[in-house]
Amino acid sequence: MLSAAVAGGVFASPPPASILAAILSLHQAGASGVLLIVKNYTGDRLNFGLAAEQARNQGVDVDMLIVAEDCAFDKPSKAGRRGLCGTVFIHKLAGALAEEGCSLSQIVTKMKEVLKGVGTLGVSLSPCSVPGCLPSFDLPPGAMELGLGIHGEPGIKRSKVVSADEVVKIVMDHMTNPDSQSHLPLKSGDTVVLCVNNLGALSCLEMAVVTQAAVTCLESRGVVVARVMSGSFMTSLEMAGVSLTLMRADPEILRLFDAKTSAPAWPNLSTASVSGRNYTTEAPVMSTRPQDDKHSQGPLSPVMRKVLDKICSTLVEKQEELNSLDRASGDGDCGNTHAQAARAIQEWLQDHVVPGCPGRLLSVLAGLVEEKMGGSSGALYSLFLTTAAGHVTEGYGGADPGDRTMLDALCPAAEELMKLSTAPPAGQMAILHAAVQKAAAGAEATRDLTARAGRASYIAAERVTLADPGAVAVAAILKAVEETLKEEK
Repeated sequence: MLSAAVAGGVFASPPPASILAAILSLHQAGASGVLLIVKNYTGDRLNFGLAAEQARNQGVDVDMLIVAEDCAFDKPSKAGRRGLCGTVFIHKLAGALAEEGCSLSQIVTKMKEVLKGVGTLGVSLSPCSVPGCLPSFDLPPGAMELGLGIHGEPGIKRSKVVSADEVVKIVMDHMTNPDSQSHLPLKSGDTVVLCVNNLGALSCLEMAVVTQAAVTCLESRGVVVARVMSGSFMTSLEMAGVSLTLMRADPEILRLFDAKTSAPAWPNLSTASVSGRNYTTEAPVMSTRPQDDKHSQGPLSPVMRKVLDKICSTLVEKQEELNSLDRASGDGDCGNTHAQAARAIQEWLQDHVVPGCPGRLLSVLAGLVEEKMGGSSGALYSLFLTTAAGHVTEGYGGADPGDRTMLDALCPAAEELMKLSTAPPAGQMAILHAAVQKAAAGAEATRDLTARAGRASYIAAERVTLADPGAVAVAAILKAVEETLKEEK
């Protein structure tokens, strides 16, 4: 790839003296010619152009290639289109040609042709800040900026944040709009190389989501995605954004793109086409899930439905409270997982009768939370419910009462509820009330316990001062049961 890179200040072109020093160093090292690959900004054109003239005066065979592949402006100004991440493709292809011994003029001619099929467009959820300075522009929460450059300048359009799929569609539509003078001509049947470029602050997860969305969008338009690069290739400090670059490719371009390079940051990409590798098969036959079975109602069905409704609405209401507790000692999703389970049960209740047999209802609930809840809570609730519905003798979680988990609310309540087997009907509500009280007390007591299981066990004890969210959720569920049954009485 490149033999030299010349850096200026942050977002500033390097001075001609630095550029000339690099050119002369390569010339003195035996280079037969030097190609300057310059992004289309006035300062870069002036400084690199001046250095090139000075180098020619000293007998160096030097040429300059201007990269201007920005697709943001429908009618570019006199300054022309900006140079963006498509420059990286030119580095790679020109480097491969140079490695093969092509002449300077051959490389320039070939790259000018390639550039006719390259386009880039960026979108961001935040500005960036030059160290020691204020943000380069203001972007309110919930807004996104389309058509940014790489020096912190704002884009051409601002709109409300939408899903990744929609963002990608907006970018692709704008890039390929034939009404725009700077569009990239792209039609069904074309083959492209795609670069999903992190502008600085997106997570790997977000980059993967955008990359998948971009590949899917292109394939839906009949475009063959031959190669995909996803990562940080041309950043804008800490900007939380992404740019998409497309390069129309033929076998020769792909050959040069795939050529081996020792450049350490170049990704180790597969040389197989990305498109055309999908494989669809029938899902393996699973045993019937309890939640899919047909059930008949019984005398207890109405009250069990009301209890479930109350539990579900309680867990949805407590979603943020449980998340807040979990953020102090875990990954902050306890409320989300419980609300997820609640919504799955609510959805099931819309289309199904509640079985008259409590054991069958518990089996249904076990199946629903196992499939929909996720996390350790989903596995634990499924085990509890499966145990209650049938009989499981193994212990799987590894936690005991006193370890600051949901068991600290569940076990004292369960111990109290065991008394129901011998209590007269008139005394059952009192036992349930006592169990609710013990669950609440157990949950509150977790504030003073040292975590010995779960994610909280990895955090310094002095920082874990709030109640365990799993225990709080158990107490809330039991309280919802009691309140519903009281209403029925």
